[in-house]
Order: sequence, then structure tokens, then C-alpha cells
Amino acid sequence: MGQTKIHPDQMYIEGLAANDSAVIQSIYKKFVPKVVMFVMNNSGDKEHAQDVVQEVMILLFNQAKANTLKLTCPFDAYFFLLCKRKWLNEFKKTSNKGVTINEDAVSMNESALELIGQTEEFDEKQQLFDTMFAKLGEKCQELLKLSFSIKSMEEVAEKLNVTYGYVRKKKSLCVGQLTQWIQEAKNFNSLKNN
Repeated sequence: MGQTKIHPDQMYIEGLAANDSAVIQSIYKKFVPKVVMFVMNNSGDKEHAQDVVQEVMILLFNQAKANTLKLTCPFDAYFFLLCKRKWLNEFKKTSNKGVTINEDAVSMNESALELIGQTEEFDEKQQLFDTMFAKLGEKCQELLKLSFSIKSMEEVAEKLNVTYGYVRKKKSLCVGQLTQWIQEAKNFNSLKNN
């Protein structure tokens, strides 16, 4: 793929990662009306559009926080195509009609299509992780959430009011269980190879 040039619109991704309210408001003001119009013109309403935008914003926030999103095309094309595909997939699930995605000129940007693929893959991995994480017991979830946010296991042990040795062993068991469930999931192999 070589050296791909990062688009100046990367500032939107960085703003999302930083939870910058000015950047988020700018996205809603500049890019969301186009999505709302698209959804309303394609068998949806304002509420559907808001749901789609919300899901995409959460997905982009998570991907930006994971530092895996490097924008190589205009944010507008990327955001619109992501919302469009999300809506058409939702619509396809809820209606019995087949849906044909006719890519318009703004959507045919190769960089945008490649990024969409990466984002959709990130979303699938995130959903698999979230589903399996939810299967863990409360104690495992609490321990892992704390260890994700607090880097020092000594601090985690202190917060949970248990010993350092217990926290290390319990974390190892919880991560082992989570990993096993993820690897046993039906869609794991297709996600692993990407």
C-alpha cells in the first residue's frame, strides 16, 4: 500500500478521540444534515437518522480512541458512506425487501471505501468483544474494567480491597476465559485473518 497521505480532515478523528465538543458540534452541523436527508429519502425518518448517526459516532469515537483510524479521504465522504451503509443494513434487516446500494460519486472514493471496510471490521471485533465481555461474571468485569483504566495492578488491588496476588491470578483467569470465548465464536476466524 505504500505511504498513504493522511487527510487534513484527520482533525475530526483527533477531535473525537479527545472528546472535543467543538469538533463534535462541527460534525453535527456540517455532516449530519446530509445523512438525515438521505435516511428520510430512503424509507426512514429523523429518529432513524439520529440513531444511525449516534451509532456511527460511537463507533468512530471507539476507533479513534483505539488510534486505529487514519483518514486518507475527506471526512464528509467517509462519514456519509458509513452512515449510508449502516442505514441500508438496518433497513434491510427490518424490511423484507432487498436493498441495492447504488454508490454515488462521493461514495466511490477508493480511500473512503477502504476505510469503511476497516471501520466495519473494527465494529465487528468490538461487538464480539462486548458480547463475550458481557458473559463474564460481575467480579471479572469489574476487575478487567479497572485494569483497563488503571495501569498499576497494585492500585487495582487497593481499589478492590484484595491482595495484589489475588488480582493478578483473577485477572489472568478472566482474560483466559474471555479469550477462549472469543476464539470459540463462529465469526472469530474471519475476523482474525483481517
